[in-house]
Parts: sequence; C-alpha cells; structure tokens
Amino acid sequence: MSATMTALRMTAGTGISAIGRGVGQTLAALRNRRTGLEPCDFAGITHGYAGPVAGVQAHAVPPALAAYDCRNNRLIDMALRTDGVAEAIMAARAHYGAGRIGVVMGTSTSGVLASEDAFCAMDAQGRLPANFDYEHTQDLFSLARYVRAALELGGPALCVSMACASSSRAFMDAAYLIRAGICDAVVVGGADSLCRMTLRGFAALELVSARRCRPCDALRDGISIGEAAGIVLLERPDGRAISGPSAGFRATLLGYGASSDGHHMSTPHPQGAGAALAMQRALDSARLPVDAIDYINLHGTGTRANDAMEDRAVSTRFGTHVPCSSTKGWTGHTLGACGVLEAMICALAIEHGFMPGCLGVDEVDPTFRANVLTTNMARPVRHVMSNAFGFGGANCSLIFGKAA
Repeated sequence: MSATMTALRMTAGTGISAIGRGVGQTLAALRNRRTGLEPCDFAGITHGYAGPVAGVQAHAVPPALAAYDCRNNRLIDMALRTDGVAEAIMAARAHYGAGRIGVVMGTSTSGVLASEDAFCAMDAQGRLPANFDYEHTQDLFSLARYVRAALELGGPALCVSMACASSSRAFMDAAYLIRAGICDAVVVGGADSLCRMTLRGFAALELVSARRCRPCDALRDGISIGEAAGIVLLERPDGRAISGPSAGFRATLLGYGASSDGHHMSTPHPQGAGAALAMQRALDSARLPVDAIDYINLHGTGTRANDAMEDRAVSTRFGTHVPCSSTKGWTGHTLGACGVLEAMICALAIEHGFMPGCLGVDEVDPTFRANVLTTNMARPVRHVMSNAFGFGGANCSLIFGKAA
C-alpha cells in the first residue's frame, strides 16, 4: 500500500522514553551513547532488562480528565507537556479551527495495566473494584479520546493497533486525512507502557534477553521491553509556519509504504518479502531512488529472526552501502510507540547530521550484508527511512526529510 504524496510538514513534536524526556535529553543520550535500560523490577517481574520512563508513576493527569488516569495516558500527557507541544497545537487550533485538526494515535496494549491491577484487587465474590473504568483506561480508543479531550479538538480521532507497527501506521492514516482534505493538521503519535502482559508474554515466547538487548550482534538473544510516548503535529504543506519551543523538531514526512505478509502470528517472513515491499512502496511514495536514502533506522529488536529478516530485506533493496542501525539498545522495544519515538530520532539525525550506531554490539552478525553501524557517525543526512514490523506480518516504512 502506497501512494505518491506531497511532503507534509512536521512542525512540532517530542518523545519520552527511558533515555529522557524530550528532544534535548534524547539527543544527549544518543550522542553520549547512554542506555536507559536497567534490570527489570516492575510489578514483581525481575527477568531481563526494561526501559521505564522516569516520573510516570508520580505524574498526574488534569483533574478534569481523572477518569482517564492510567499509566498509558500519563505517558501521553507527559509528552503533551514537553517541548512546547501542547502550545504549538493550541496555536494550530486557533489558526485552523478545532474541527480541522484530527488525532491519530498508535498503541498495542493501551491501558491494560489498569485492568491487570483491577483483577489483582478483585474481591472474594469476583467483583472488580468499583472505581475501575475500562472505557477510559484499557479500551484501545482511550488514548485518542484522551488526547482529543486534553487539547479540546473536534476533528476525527482514531487509534491504530497493529502491534509494533502501530504508531508508524498512524503517520500513514494521518497523511490520508490531510490529503483527503478532511483535516488541515493531525496530532499523530502513540504510547505504550510497561505492563505484566507484555513482560510475561514476551518471556513466555522466549524472546526476552537476560541482558540488555543488542540488535544486530552475532550473539543477540532477544529483546528488552521499554515504554515510550511521542507526539508530532503533522500539517499540510501550505500550512502556517510556527516558532517557539517546538520549532527545532521540524522535518517533513516524504513518503510511506505498508504491506501485510501474514506469514505467521509472531514470526516474520524469513526472507523479509513483506518488509522489502513496504520499503519499496515508501520509496515510490516519496518519489525517491534507492541511493537517496542516507540512513535507515532499523526495526532491529534484537531477536535472531527479526534482525536476520530485516538484514535480508534491507540488503535486497539497498545493497550493502546505506548506513543503518537500531536504537532499541537505548530505549528498549517500545512496541506500539516505537514508530513515533524513532520518527523523532530520525528528525534529530536529519537536523544534527549524525547517525546513532547500535549499542552493545561486540560483533555484527557475520551473515549480515547490510552496512550496520556500531559507532555514531557524523555526516549530513537528507533522507531517512524508518522501519517498523509488527506481529501478524504488519510492515510499515516511513521516509523523512529536512524541512524547507
């Protein structure tokens, strides 16, 4: 799935993860090669490493939105209050009108931790706590409803749940709303928070590493799970110009591509057929040749199968020369939020002319053909591709470029 598109402006944005809150802290951690992964100690689970966000437990949502209070919505609220994002969106609302700004969020688990806690507190008669509010917490639409309510927007709102491709696909759906003339701007992003289901579920699949994840390493043995949230204001190309705290995040969405290979519920197609197709469709959408891509932000989870598949797909489409790396050694795999978080990292790479090499790699897998970076590289960056691949064969590739 792809379509030739006109570049859309990313005029404000932020991300929060285990390596910091906002553009400045994230950039510093990437430059200093400082990981946010620490031994897991969440809800009684102590296996492997995890990437929690500092301060989320103590963060409070506004009293008027107390019904939405859960870890996932606290994360997105923290993002809204970082790097001047909410102020930039308020300026856009004043310019376009509340009804012309949409909301598209991506998440894989939403506020499932609230349901887990409720079931842990169930009484002897099997009754859940009276204050448990499924609709405003775990329900998949909760995230989009929260953002729309917090920003007082009136445009269309939806949540995308396509496992680890969720917030990458959210960019595509946001672009459709603008290209169709339904919206002048869209608040696009996502959040996924730590919970028992993902920590225990991935461990049950034997996909969690006992040490910090090391994507592309010859001895990689699994993922580290993180949490994150991110927000980007996507505007039509002839939209207003902004200035202020978020102006440093500016970039453009040049193209996108998606595919669904349906190879297996939890295992990628071994030859990367669907992933390669998504990347080619993104190039077609952006009207760019292969050699225009300066850097590829890999999905790169650290599992044997995922990284090998992605190497085959990347080397099939791009050969062996385009620098590529995964940033999950910093943040962990943030599941449905990785697309928007890594969009911010791509924007930083373009703005500051650097490519973050994989963390924790002693030796790149000798079977790999792609040009995997293991140290940071300083070089002008014009165009970046970012990949996200989800369970069930959901593949999504985005291409970002420098703002004019």
